[in-house]
Amino acid sequence: MISVFFFEEIELPVVQVNVWSGISLENKKKVVEGITRVLEEIGVPREAVTVIICEEPKENWASGGKLHSERFANMGPQP
Repeated sequence: MISVFFFEEIELPVVQVNVWSGISLENKKKVVEGITRVLEEIGVPREAVTVIICEEPKENWASGGKLHSERFANMGPQP
């Protein structure tokens, strides 16, 4: 989800990234840097970008009528 707020005519994008619990700190840094870089490329100042990473356990996610904790039971956290 991307929300854009305006403060004194400056766009302040807030990007929310939802992931399964267990993503490594290193991968979180890569996600934040990548999103920030893309927004910079379209003219948004780096310091105006906010990224929120929301971790949720697989049992709180479902698709196709099946919990991800069951659907992806053999898949552990990504390092």
